[in-house]
Amino acid sequence: MKVLLTGASGLLGRATALALLAEGAELTVLQRRPSGLPCREVLADVADRGVVRRAAAGQDAVLHLAAKVDMVGPWAQFQRTNVGGTSAVIDACRENGVPALVHVSSPAVAHGGRSLVGAGAGAADPRRARGHYARSKAIAEELALTADSARLAVLAIRPHLVWGPGDTQLVEPIIERARTRRLPLIGSGAALIDTTYLDNAVDALLAAVRVCGEVHGEALVVSNGEPRPVSEILHRVCRAAGAPGPRGRVPFPVAHALGAIVEAGWAVTSRRDTPPLNRFLAEQLATAHWFDQRRTREALRWRPRVSLAEGFLRLGKHYASPTQSGSA
Repeated sequence: MKVLLTGASGLLGRATALALLAEGAELTVLQRRPSGLPCREVLADVADRGVVRRAAAGQDAVLHLAAKVDMVGPWAQFQRTNVGGTSAVIDACRENGVPALVHVSSPAVAHGGRSLVGAGAGAADPRRARGHYARSKAIAEELALTADSARLAVLAIRPHLVWGPGDTQLVEPIIERARTRRLPLIGSGAALIDTTYLDNAVDALLAAVRVCGEVHGEALVVSNGEPRPVSEILHRVCRAAGAPGPRGRVPFPVAHALGAIVEAGWAVTSRRDTPPLNRFLAEQLATAHWFDQRRTREALRWRPRVSLAEGFLRLGKHYASPTQSGSA
């Protein structure tokens, strides 16, 4: 099977590319930085329509992961990569007669700040999405699913809070803040959240490539299906790395107000580093968000093979390795 994967430089993209190669796929990857993967590589901005069109020629499927994932930055950057890039991928599929497109989205596209308890995928809603990232991904998912047709089957997959060894977006920030005593609980810490171990997210994306066509025109949330209190998740991540657990509590209204102030400060000063807090992060740490997985598992014919318990054991072994111990 000939597959084009965009965004192979990220944790999930690289792991998915390696899994596709292990299955014998004829793989092309497209991203801005060299990946070092043993396959055809195209170095380009995903919004470069001409390059994307040429990369998609002759493919059996496109797996679109490339995105700007950040809490800060001007809207134009998110719009270019997440919206413009998705539009370029869709047009490339249409122009080349690619029959299947798996668009990797996010549960944030349908999250308006309230608790989600055993929720279904729900429709992407750019008007209610929180922040530039979620709003741009919501628009992108709408574009992708609108393109679903008899000639181009489109399936949107929303992996929820993917983590694992080597994760720099979720795990490492938690550990760094814990080690510097800057990791309080927001609210009670009792809100239930679900997460997705890296290997399970990879398996789900491969399953989506296989079934896209038979299943299409819908969004599916992917998770481990093991909701746990926020405080437990944070403590177990810290324990795996040998870091102290969360210290103290900040009431949610206070954290939300502080997040708004931090956001305003970052915007005024045009800072590009990751802020310690914003409103979306406060909401994520204080409100429940876990999803009904029955439709996902039925549609993808997939189940997570790595439990949370096994995932945390693997994370602990990663941080106990000589390389990690020496850099801690």
